[in-house]
Amino acid sequence: MKHRIVVLGAGYAGAYAVGTLARRLSPAGTEITVVNAEPDFVQRLRLHQLAVGQEIEAPRLADVFAGTGIRLRLARVTAVDPERQVVSVADADGGGELGYDTLLYALGSRVADHGVPGVAEHASHVTSRPAALRLRERLDSLGKRGEGGKVLVVGDGLTGIETATEIAESRPSLSVSLVARGELGAPLSAGARSHLRQACDRLGITVLEHTSVEAVEAARVLCADGTVLASDATVWTAGFAVDAIAAAGGLEVTDNGRIVVDRTMRSVSHPNVYAVGDSAYAIGDNGRPLPMSCASAGYTGMQATAAIVGRLTGRKIPNAKLDYHGNHISLGRRDGILQMVDGEAQAKPKYVGGRKAARIKAGILRMSLWTTSHPTFGLPKRKRHLVAVPEVSAKKAVA
Repeated sequence: MKHRIVVLGAGYAGAYAVGTLARRLSPAGTEITVVNAEPDFVQRLRLHQLAVGQEIEAPRLADVFAGTGIRLRLARVTAVDPERQVVSVADADGGGELGYDTLLYALGSRVADHGVPGVAEHASHVTSRPAALRLRERLDSLGKRGEGGKVLVVGDGLTGIETATEIAESRPSLSVSLVARGELGAPLSAGARSHLRQACDRLGITVLEHTSVEAVEAARVLCADGTVLASDATVWTAGFAVDAIAAAGGLEVTDNGRIVVDRTMRSVSHPNVYAVGDSAYAIGDNGRPLPMSCASAGYTGMQATAAIVGRLTGRKIPNAKLDYHGNHISLGRRDGILQMVDGEAQAKPKYVGGRKAARIKAGILRMSLWTTSHPTFGLPKRKRHLVAVPEVSAKKAVA
């Protein structure tokens, strides 16, 4: 019987990982299935552009995996049972269960409302393609009114900054405000913070610093200091969260639901489960948890696939780099910031800004799309055959 590998999620992390496994492992001994809810690959890093009306390429996953031997199951994951080694899914036909011998969990993250009342009912977000398209419809409706409207972006992380600047540049008739819990661009170097402020001024963005939101209503936002902010469209970008699927299944997770993994991305509680991308709580080479990011998806994906191939084929498992180099921030289509960090994840004094940074960011996005659209390209052609792998208890795996 073939060894069944099931990969949950075909985002940046999952698409790369499943392609690597298909290229490295012999189909004579393995059966690889990837489960994804959407039929297309979603460029999550560009959803803020989709929301303002730009056309974003979305390759069909059936085409992406054609000729690779990978089985694609279009379904939504509803549960994971690591004791029975099955995954429950739901689709148009009612769903069912998929059994596995090795599970790679790459379901990513979603918007985090932090328990703030009204976010789910009244706020838009850009963490999924349907959500970005709904925001586009809202912005279109405001533009048709003639007198414009007020757009309030809550959250000054990378997603909030990119969303606010994109809306302000693409929809100049709208009044855009950005709500920051602390100082705008606090993690950046002094020069990068200054560049960011200048960009906001140039685009006419009102920045509200040291402001905490306590509730979101249909046409306004209530702040902790009593301030009431009128809003025709509230966009919530105040962080990410993971679904409770892993926690509900009994996997060891952090307080926020991310799967705790060892250096090889293997679950510390269930040795035949691996996690990558935003779903994984992985410690980087600097001793700090890797942030939820596209870069982390790549690094954790490389490590997990190397570990799976190594363990299944009886080879030594190499340690892939688990680094965090910095952030690439777009400020509309013609401006940006490239901020590198040191070994302690602190911003280095120098940064790259302006058109050069925008071109670098655009190049990274093109490269990310191409590599995920060609998941087996450039990998070694030699297929590895499986060897008998002894059963390993979770306790021994952690040790």
